[in-house]
Amino acid sequence: MTTTRKITAGTREWADSNVNCVDGCAHDCRYCYAKKMAIRFGRATGDTWKSMRVRDADVSCTYRKRRGRIMFPTAHDLVPADPSFEPCMSVLERLLRAGNNVLVTTKPHMPAITRICNELEQYREQVQFRLTITSMDDTLLRFWEPGAPAFHERYDALQFATLSGFETSISIEPILDATIAGVQRLYCMLEPFVTGSIWLGIMNYTKDGVKVNIPGIYRAFSGKTRIRFKDSIMNVVSRHP
Repeated sequence: MTTTRKITAGTREWADSNVNCVDGCAHDCRYCYAKKMAIRFGRATGDTWKSMRVRDADVSCTYRKRRGRIMFPTAHDLVPADPSFEPCMSVLERLLRAGNNVLVTTKPHMPAITRICNELEQYREQVQFRLTITSMDDTLLRFWEPGAPAFHERYDALQFATLSGFETSISIEPILDATIAGVQRLYCMLEPFVTGSIWLGIMNYTKDGVKVNIPGIYRAFSGKTRIRFKDSIMNVVSRHP
């Protein structure tokens, strides 16, 4: 049996289907939509969400070739210090062995990226990394993404993946820097090591999120060839050009 799950609002911009095999995430990001939905429907609490629980049925099922690109994962992350990491590696390898093209989305831990690049090198043409790097400011990262890696670990992981010959792209979503200059500095740091696109998006589903000058961000970055804007930005720009 192959597990197919409905694409959620933000992911359909990037892939045709998605795969997850874990409930919960040790990164415990404050703005996480999956976390909010799990708490809302009684599948987790604010405390239990941080405990990653492997879904055995989704690990052991058969993954066949699908149409289009698969995003993995979307509702949890790849955390090498957690017992869920080995099952995640197994699922990723079997998706690739079946001939799928996979967009690997993660706030990258260096050991995770190293493992994937070294052990799955034969599938390099089927993989694109989309690495979430939302700020250079570790104070902001610790607040909004308390369990995720610091900036320089993510930056090193980006360089390692690109220099290993993998296709790389970046998600700056949500933008955590309140100033346009802060986002520009982040872009200038990342762009030389990216082979694909750099996506910009704002924080959703959070009342007390980072206040971003969306028209200003759009004007500052709209002429850059690597930049792509998420719907969260384009919907605002279309109403307030």
